[in-house]
Order: sequence, then C-alpha cells, then structure tokens
Amino acid sequence: MIEDAILIVFISICTALLSEGILYVLVYRTESYKRLKLVIEKQSKKLEKKKDAIGDFTSSSGQKKKLEKAEEKLKEDNRELTMVKMKSMVVIGFTFTALLGMFNTIFDGKVVAKLPFEPIPLLRGISHRNLMGSDYTDCSFIFLYILCTMSVRENITKLLGFGPSRSVNKIAGNSFYAPPTK
Repeated sequence: MIEDAILIVFISICTALLSEGILYVLVYRTESYKRLKLVIEKQSKKLEKKKDAIGDFTSSSGQKKKLEKAEEKLKEDNRELTMVKMKSMVVIGFTFTALLGMFNTIFDGKVVAKLPFEPIPLLRGISHRNLMGSDYTDCSFIFLYILCTMSVRENITKLLGFGPSRSVNKIAGNSFYAPPTK
C-alpha cells in the first residue's frame, strides 16, 4: 500500500511537470504571453506605488478614480493573459483525461492509502471510488491523485518561475473575493 501511495505521488509530480512542459511549449515562450506578463508586472508595481503614495488619508475623488481605472486595466490584462493560457489548458485537459483513464485501470479496486479520518459523505464517492467494503478510511487512486496534484502543481509552477509575482498576487488578490467598496 505504501508503494502505491509513493507511486501516485511520483505520478502526480510527473504529470505536473508534463503539464508545465506543455504550457511552456504552447504559452510561456510566446511573445504575447511575455508581453502581457511584463505589462502586468509593470502595472502592478505602479499601482502599488500609487496606493502607497495616496494612502487612506485625504485622497481626492480624482485620485481615487485614477486608481480605480488603473485597477480595472490590470484586471483586463489579467483576463487577457488567462485567455492566452486557456487554449493550452484544453490540450492539457484532453491529455490528462486520457492519462487518468489509464491510471484508473491500473489502480482499479486497489486500496492505495489509509486515511486518518472518515471523509464527509459528500467526498466518500471520490475517496472510496471502486473499492470493495464499507471501510471509508480506505483511499482510492483518484482521491489521492487529486490531493497530490492540487498540492504539487502550484509549487512546481512557482519553482520553475512561471507563477505570478508577489506584487501581482497582492494587487490582483483572490478572484473569488471582491473587497467591499467604500
């Protein structure tokens, strides 16, 4: 069982590297990506400096509007960068669907790990997929693979230097949370 778990972690690392390789060939080395990334870096640094200069004190409505306009331009460029990446994500999706099918047949019905908890009923379908018995602490391939991929992929992207910089992350923030307007 431990050998299978280690193999799945290794598979997850290899698929993340393959994904980054495909992204490099299709996206990262293109001129449009390099140009957009450079523009976003410059805009985020300028925006950060403007925010620091203005501060929360006595800022006029004209300065606030300029700041909002710069933020909107940054968001627009981020959307454009996402669209450049989106085309290759379709290719990666098809590739990984085929790989996932192959790995599913290899590990079908095999307990690959033992969970230290019993998953909530919503996740039991994934964590106990194609496993016999009712011990919900048994873990299937797909659940462990998803967890490994979620934790490994972002770190490999940052390690290879393809992730967004800290200033872009700070300015862009979380796409699911919009800060309240005053």
